Amino acid sequence: MRRKLAAGNWKMNGTGPALAELESLAHTFPDPSVDILICPPATLLHRASQTVHHTGIAVGGQDCHAATSGAHTGDLSAEMLKDTGANSVILGHSERREDHGEQNEDVRAKARTAMDAGLTTIICVGESLEQREAANTLDIIGGQMSGSIPDQSTGENLVVAYEPIWAIGTGKVPTLEEIGEVHDFMRARLERRFGEGVGRSVRLLYGGSVKPSNAAEIFGVSNVDGALVGGASLKAEDFSGIIRALEGA
Repeated sequence: MRRKLAAGNWKMNGTGPALAELESLAHTFPDPSVDILICPPATLLHRASQTVHHTGIAVGGQDCHAATSGAHTGDLSAEMLKDTGANSVILGHSERREDHGEQNEDVRAKARTAMDAGLTTIICVGESLEQREAANTLDIIGGQMSGSIPDQSTGENLVVAYEPIWAIGTGKVPTLEEIGEVHDFMRARLERRFGEGVGRSVRLLYGGSVKPSNAAEIFGVSNVDGALVGGASLKAEDFSGIIRALEGA
């Protein structure tokens, strides 16, 4: 049975006072029935880990380098993330692919290193509006999965997040049928590549303008095991509505 996951990506938002939102979230969900993960900016990782220590909330990074150490000014290794108290890392987000030119092979190399360090990797895939309108969505998703996901993946160290690029932060959301088509496709691809055991154990998240108002219906879609949430995860009150919807799914 796959345990549901609500993951919050704070992106480049938050300084020390934002940790109060974590405290509020931990108070609201002292014993959550789903996994809750917050990925704050790197400057807050250690303090966030201390804030949620001995609670039902985990923290993760937003990226890591493919190398374990070395002359890479400004970068963080997977071991460094783990040293802060993080247990997970987001990789291959569309904003990293766009802003930093990351390719599938870059994401795969980072994921290998992160998995070797004991981190759970949330690998992001998603199509642009042009690709969606050209009916290329499944080809794009399939290619990103094949190129970005390492061979050593298991249900414990891999989570795949489908985030249609055109829906991130726009308020636009695919239809439930479109979400279901992609998630069923991803499940089938994982089962074909890794076998039914591993393929069925990997959690699949949906991301892209998830809000308390639409979360319940999204979580009712086949093979949606949770959400990767951006802006709505910045405030405990907003994220709590999404978590409650997931607990009821």
